Amino acid sequence: MENLFANKPFVAAFVAVVTAQLLKTIFNLIIDGEFNLKRAASTGGMPSSHAATVVALSTSIGMLHGIESPLFAIAIVFSIIVIYDAVGIRQAAGKHAKMLNEWSKILSEIYENGIQPANLKTLLGHNYPQVLAGSGLGLLIGYLVTIYL
Repeated sequence: MENLFANKPFVAAFVAVVTAQLLKTIFNLIIDGEFNLKRAASTGGMPSSHAATVVALSTSIGMLHGIESPLFAIAIVFSIIVIYDAVGIRQAAGKHAKMLNEWSKILSEIYENGIQPANLKTLLGHNYPQVLAGSGLGLLIGYLVTIYL
């Protein structure tokens, strides 16, 4: 375990995800005026922890092994896939969940027996500003961890 925390790319990714998740809680407090610790463990929101994590990992690997290394190529491809998923697929899933929640509400009003399904989570993905903020955070953390660890 001691060697794992000496691994700069791992530490950079870990610090980035924890920081991004804590920032979500802080932004939720500032914007909505409520402290909700559950935001620290949830998906979606500002900044994207998906982007922060993979960009911190890629940054650290690039700095340690060079951008021409196979490890950096793997990290970049992995980052692109994760960010694409966070923006595209997960955002679409959130929109579908919102629509299904509306339909469930309509159906529960139609049928007196009441269909009462639990609402699906709608905040799953990220928009471009959230991904950009997460990427910037990941770049900064990846750089700082790699230089100072």
